[in-house]
Order: sequence, then C-alpha cells, then structure tokens
Amino acid sequence: MVNATKGLFISCDIPMAQFIINLNASLPASQKFIIHVLDSTHMFVQPHVSDMIRSAISDFREQNSYEKPS
Repeated sequence: MVNATKGLFISCDIPMAQFIINLNASLPASQKFIIHVLDSTHMFVQPHVSDMIRSAISDFREQNSYEKPS
C-alpha cells in the first residue's frame, strides 16, 4: 500500500535549514511541522506552515541586520 502526504518542499542553504530545524524543535510535539529532512539543504514540511516560516525568517533577519550609525 502506498502512503502519500501533501507537503511543501524547501530548498535553502545550510544555515537557513538549521534555523528551520531549530524552529521546529522549539515547538511542542503537536505543532512540529517537518515531515522529513532529505539532506542538509532540502526538507519536506507541512504545507500550512509556509507563512509562519517566512515570518520567523523575516524576524530573524531584522534582528540580525546591521545599520550603519549616522
């Protein structure tokens, strides 16, 4: 019997993949969204979390950006 799961394929660099994996690990078991980590730069996640991942990445980038002093 074949089991099929609907999901979202993510391809990114290694640091961003680690950020997403850590984000998943910080959630309770009922909210984990990674279905399968394929390799160090590719993963398969539940489709409903795309906006949450984008928001978390955006927040992370804003926190870690440098603004030159005037």
